[in-house]
Amino acid sequence: MKKLDYERPIINKVNAGMPDKFGMGTRVPIISHIEELAIKDIMAQYGSPLYVISESCIRKTYRQAQRAFASRYPRVQFAWSYKTNYLNAVCKIFHSEGAWAEVVSGFEYSKAIENGISGDQIIFNGPEKSKEDLERAINDGAMIHLDSLDEFYFLGELAHKLNKTAKVALRINLDAGIYPQWDRFGFNLENGEAWHVLNRVMIHDSMELLGLHTHMGTYITAVSAYAIAAKKMADLAIRLFRKFNHSVKYLDLGGGFASKNTLKGAYLPGSDTCPSFDDYAEVITSALLASELPPDRLPLLILESGRALVDDAGFMLGSVLANKRLVDGRRATVIDIGVNMLFTSFWYEHDVLPTQMKSDQTENTTIYGPLCMNIDVIREAVQFPLLQRGDAVVIPRIGAYNMTQWMQFIKLRPPVLLIDEDRNLHLIRKKETYEQFNNMEDVPEHLKT
Repeated sequence: MKKLDYERPIINKVNAGMPDKFGMGTRVPIISHIEELAIKDIMAQYGSPLYVISESCIRKTYRQAQRAFASRYPRVQFAWSYKTNYLNAVCKIFHSEGAWAEVVSGFEYSKAIENGISGDQIIFNGPEKSKEDLERAINDGAMIHLDSLDEFYFLGELAHKLNKTAKVALRINLDAGIYPQWDRFGFNLENGEAWHVLNRVMIHDSMELLGLHTHMGTYITAVSAYAIAAKKMADLAIRLFRKFNHSVKYLDLGGGFASKNTLKGAYLPGSDTCPSFDDYAEVITSALLASELPPDRLPLLILESGRALVDDAGFMLGSVLANKRLVDGRRATVIDIGVNMLFTSFWYEHDVLPTQMKSDQTENTTIYGPLCMNIDVIREAVQFPLLQRGDAVVIPRIGAYNMTQWMQFIKLRPPVLLIDEDRNLHLIRKKETYEQFNNMEDVPEHLKT
C-alpha cells in the first residue's frame, strides 16, 4: 500500500473568495474525463500544458442560442465573432451550423474567405480597415460597418474610384443604462451624431445603407439593456423610413452575452447569475416586435455572440510544478499554465480543478503560473487540496479569447486538440517550435560575428 502524502495540520481564517449566505463549500470537484476521454490519456499523448475543445459542446450551445431566437423572431442570423476564437477548425464548426463571419481586421477577413465564407456573408467591423482591406470588401460585397467620419470619407473615395457601390451599415453607440457606456466605437445616438452621418450615407452616390449596428459592451448580464438598445435601434430604422422611404435590411445587436464564468469580485458564481439565451432572446425580440416596425418588413436580426457560444467548449490541461509557503503562511501552488496562455484569468475567477481526488482536506491557496513575473496569478485565493508535482489540473470554460489573446512570452505556445462528435481526438494546432519562432528574426550582418 502506498504511503499517504503528509499534510501538516493548519488552522486559518476563511479568506479564499467570498462566502455567500449559504456558506462556503470546501470540497473541490474533479474532472477526470472530457467527452468520455480520460484526461490522463490525453496528456500522456500530447504533454502538458495543452488546450482541448469539444465540438459537441460548440454545436449544442449554438443550437440552443439559435433556437432561442428563431422561435421568437422570424428572421435571425448569427455571425461568428472571429476575434473570440479564430482557429480554423472552430470557425468551420460554426459556419457548418449556419453562422456567417464577423471580422475586425484584414487578417480575420482572409481567414473567413479561406474558411469558405463568401463576401456577402462577412460583417467587417472595427476601427482599423486598410485601403487594401476596404477595396477587397467593396469588391466582395461585404457588409462594411462604418466606425468614424474619417472612414466614411475614405470609403466613399475608394468606392467612387472603383466605380462600385459599397454596402455599409452604421455602428452606433447608445445609452442603454449600463456602466461604463462604450462610446469609443461608432457614432453616438443621443447627441445626434449617428443621425447626422446617416443622412450623409443616404445621399452618397457610392454607398448603400444595409443596416444599423450596435455593440454595447462585453459580459452584459443586464438583459434589460438589450431591450432598450433594440427599441432605440428600431426607432432609428423607423425614422429612416419616414424620411427616406428606405427600409434597412438588418439590425445587428452585436454580442456581449455573458458566459458562465465568474467575474472577479462577483458575489455569486457566474453559473448562477448568467442569463440564458432565452432570457436575452425574449427581451430583444419582444422589443423589436412591439416597435412600429411593419410586420411585413421586419429586418433581419443579426447577432455576433462569441464568448457565450464557445467558452464552455474549451478546457486547459496542465500540471503542478511545485508547492511553496508564502510569508503569511498560505500555501502557493505553481502550475505550468500562465497568464500568457490564460489571458482571461485577469478578469475571471477560473475554476482550477484536480483530475483525481487526492484529499478531502483543502487549504487557502494561491495558484501561480510558471512565468518570471509577479502578476502571473491564476487564482489569488481558493480552497484547494494538496497536489504533488506532476499531478494534473483542468481549467474549464476557457474557449473564448485565450487562443487569440495568447502571448509568446517565455514559453512557446502549446498545442490545441479537438474532440469531435464521435469522441475522436484531432490536433488542430501544433505546438510551436523554437525553429518556427526563430525563423521570424533576422540579425544584421555586423552582429553575426
